[in-house]
Amino acid sequence: MALKDILPSRLGFGAAPLGNMFRAIPEEEALETVNAAWNDGIRYFDNAPFYGAGLAEIRMGEALVGRPRDEYVISTKVGRVILDEVEDVSARDNGEKGDVFKHGRPNRIVNDYSEDATLRSIEDSLKRLDTDRIEIAFVHDVAQDFYGDEWLDVFETARKGAFKALDRLRDEGVIKAWGLGVNRVEPIELLLGLENNRPDGFLLAGRYTLLDHDRALQRVMPLVAERGLGIVVGGPYSSGALVGGPNFEYAPATPAILRKVADIKAIADRYGVSMKAAGLQFSLANPAVAAVIPGASRPGRIAEDSAALQEKVPTDFWWELRNAGLVNPAAPLPLGD
Repeated sequence: MALKDILPSRLGFGAAPLGNMFRAIPEEEALETVNAAWNDGIRYFDNAPFYGAGLAEIRMGEALVGRPRDEYVISTKVGRVILDEVEDVSARDNGEKGDVFKHGRPNRIVNDYSEDATLRSIEDSLKRLDTDRIEIAFVHDVAQDFYGDEWLDVFETARKGAFKALDRLRDEGVIKAWGLGVNRVEPIELLLGLENNRPDGFLLAGRYTLLDHDRALQRVMPLVAERGLGIVVGGPYSSGALVGGPNFEYAPATPAILRKVADIKAIADRYGVSMKAAGLQFSLANPAVAAVIPGASRPGRIAEDSAALQEKVPTDFWWELRNAGLVNPAAPLPLGD
């Protein structure tokens, strides 16, 4: 089943912050944030074992327990198995993600994309999430940003293991859909070129945003739309840079990125457009995009995201961004009727 046919709404909840991403979030605040999302009508929740070594899944499970299970959709990831033994968090090699989750649990994380590990990962996630099923499983981070020059070897392991296991689980009705959850377009392009694997869609983080969309636009968005699959856009605010944060792509923003943000904001301010509205509505304007999942670690952020989707953005704002060279000329714009 195509991803776009499973997701209940165009705005979902990205749970990475619940894993103590960048900061230690108090338990109560984490649970209140999920409750705020629920109360605001959000019914799609994305997670991963990697987020705080299982912490995000545990917290989300606690917050959603008792909610009618048929009313919401969960996606989580495979490729990492979380062990009971602990390790030195600062010694982890997380590629470009560095120490993003240094405030998470110290449990040892094993990267493993084999069939057995995939099945174990799903089983462990079900326990942490305190649920009887997940709808969507994404194979996590089989890309250059995490594995460098070894990424193609890791992808090949996943092709022989995780992809086949998820194909089978989907065909057996255990899950409804599977795909890749990555921060780069190349693995998606590679998987779409394979004949024997049948993904249902993808989670692409940070690559189809107002600040960075050229490569995705050229290489994967048309293919995904053509096949009727669907992309979930993760990190629509580019790790916070778009909305005034210090980070872009899990690291301090470069002067060039900060200049681009300032240029977009200057135009947005002139039209009275919020940066969140600009970011979310831009991503959703592409026909390949099924949903956006901004991360939130504070309850108040949820209402801001919902309001951003409803905000009326003047057509002239988008044309001015395009004329200023701030969006790719081929990018679909949310111009309304």
